[in-house]
Amino acid sequence: MSFYFESEWSGEVFPDCEEVLRSVFEKACDYVGCPYECTVNMLLTDDEAIHSMNSEFRGIDRATDVLSFPMVDYETPGNFDGLEQHTEDYFEPDSGELMLGDIVISVERAIAQAAEYGHSLKREMAFLTAHSMLHLFGYDHMTDEEREEMERMQEEILSELSITRDAE
Repeated sequence: MSFYFESEWSGEVFPDCEEVLRSVFEKACDYVGCPYECTVNMLLTDDEAIHSMNSEFRGIDRATDVLSFPMVDYETPGNFDGLEQHTEDYFEPDSGELMLGDIVISVERAIAQAAEYGHSLKREMAFLTAHSMLHLFGYDHMTDEEREEMERMQEEILSELSITRDAE
C-alpha cells in the first residue's frame, strides 16, 4: 500500500495526522474488500487552493471541504471484477498497485466544520478521508439511498478505527 502525503497547509494540523489518515486509507481498502495493493495521493491545502481546483475541475466556483479524483471506472461501486483487463490504465507499472486516485482536503474548511459539528479536527479529517476513499471506490451520494449507504459505510470505517464522535 502506498499513501503519498503532501501538505501545503502552513499551520498545525493535529499530532500524527499523516499516520491517522493513512490508517483510514488502509481501513477503507480492507472495508470494501479490495483484493489489490493500492496507491493514493493526498494533498492538504487551504480554501483558496481547493476553490481554484473546484472551479477548474468541476466548474463550481467556491471552496469545498474535500475533492476526490478517482482513477478507476467501476461498473458497480466497490466491485473489482475485470479491473485486471485494464492493467495499463489502472495499475502502477512499477509496483503493480491499483491507482485509486487523488484526495485533496481543505484543512481550513475541516477546522471550521469540526467546530460547527462539535468534534475534533482529527475526527473531521478522518471522516473526509473515509468519504473520499468511498468516492475513489466508485460510491456516490446523488440519491438519498446512495447518501445513506455512504454515511453508514463512513461511520463503520471510522468506528473500526475507534475514531468516533463519542470517543473524543
